[in-house]
Amino acid sequence: MSNSTLYDQDVALTGLSLGKVTEYKCHYDNSLLQGVPRSLNRNELSLEANSLPFYGIDLWNIYELSWLNSKGKPIVATGVVKVPYDSEFLIESKSFKLYLNSFNQSKFDSVETVQKILSNDLSACAKKPVEVTLNANLNTVVDELGTLSGINIDELDIEVDQYQLSPNLLQDISLEETVTETLYSNLLKSNCLITSQPDWGSVQISYTGKQLDQEKLLRYLVSFRQHNEFHEQCVERIFCDLMAHGSLTSLTVYARYTRRGGLDINPLRSTEASPSIDNVRLVRQ
Repeated sequence: MSNSTLYDQDVALTGLSLGKVTEYKCHYDNSLLQGVPRSLNRNELSLEANSLPFYGIDLWNIYELSWLNSKGKPIVATGVVKVPYDSEFLIESKSFKLYLNSFNQSKFDSVETVQKILSNDLSACAKKPVEVTLNANLNTVVDELGTLSGINIDELDIEVDQYQLSPNLLQDISLEETVTETLYSNLLKSNCLITSQPDWGSVQISYTGKQLDQEKLLRYLVSFRQHNEFHEQCVERIFCDLMAHGSLTSLTVYARYTRRGGLDINPLRSTEASPSIDNVRLVRQ
């Protein structure tokens, strides 16, 4: 990363609440939301905002949300949030949690009102329309435990000695046969860009093209283990590295990260303009 990129990153991240002692507010306050410019990571990857090589969304699941109805009775809900890949800003996760907490002692007349407020506030933060769906009827199960589809490559008996991100591990990853297949791993781990706290995840890679060497792919994924970057940025890096080193005609990278502070983040990036996304909660989520 160049010195100028590091400077731009430091400037952009200075005002974030992440990594700082923060007062938890219990009355609605949309000023708590903070965005991080997507350009920070994309400049390093030489990605232009008007010619991105992928489509997709950042899929968030909300598990801790409560407010008071007009009579002062608590309402609890879960939610699904979809932030478009081409928004100017990604939503910073700690600020999102602080913002959700601020609903706790505020009165709202309906679930629909809260849903609209969330959508409006998140859209303003991301600088792009954000879709929000709330479920306040917790007797209705809207998600189920499941697994990622495809071939699990975690049982490969490989020797690993690289725990710092190394795209060079993808050199000569393409084999001779052309295939369409889906691979996945539960061994993805990176660290928060600011706090260095561990982010645990699973990643699913669906592609068409020259078959990927599974051992090289797994070593590459493990090399994120000591890498500091936001969830969304890691997924975009995996996408770009695979497109650069593989001989692929289509690619979808989808990560499911474990929950922190009542939120999980699940970025998807794809060569497909309208990629399908299966919001199946994994056992660690």
